[in-house]
Amino acid sequence: MNRKFKIIICAFAACILFAFTVLEGNFNVDPNYSIRFSGKKAEGTFSGLAGTVIFDKDNLANAKIDVVVDVNTIKTGNTTKDKHAKGDSWFDAAKYPQIKFTSTAFAKNGALYMVTGMLELHGVKKQIQIPFNFSQLANKANFAGSFKVNRKDFGINGNMMGFLVGDDFDVTLNVPVSKK
Repeated sequence: MNRKFKIIICAFAACILFAFTVLEGNFNVDPNYSIRFSGKKAEGTFSGLAGTVIFDKDNLANAKIDVVVDVNTIKTGNTTKDKHAKGDSWFDAAKYPQIKFTSTAFAKNGALYMVTGMLELHGVKKQIQIPFNFSQLANKANFAGSFKVNRKDFGINGNMMGFLVGDDFDVTLNVPVSKK
């Protein structure tokens, strides 16, 4: 049960993390990226990112993120928890195999950037904002950000043990990239 919720959060994080992996269509994601989630007695990672990211810090009006994460890539460190997280009481990976994120706007706020977009998780779409840092040195760059997700906002109620994992999860992304 703990694992299922972790899987949901990881998938969401992975989706967002991948969204920041391609700059101006000229970068590849470094395989050392990370999408981590943590909450009350539930933590883990997601992998399996795919999609398109266009990012130019000097032209945010043309920036775009459209990514997905495979819910089945959730890893909590416990195969039983992973199985529960993928089950119909939590992520329901059979019915909702992907977490999706599509940006609608970018902005700069001091040293941080902010992406606003639609997160689709468990068949529910919600607008979210994700603050992130962007750093670039020559042919390499890095996106790093964190945000909170409430599983119940996405219709993930869990089973009778859901109270153990809590409702809110912190999602942390770190995505190094390099020029193609």
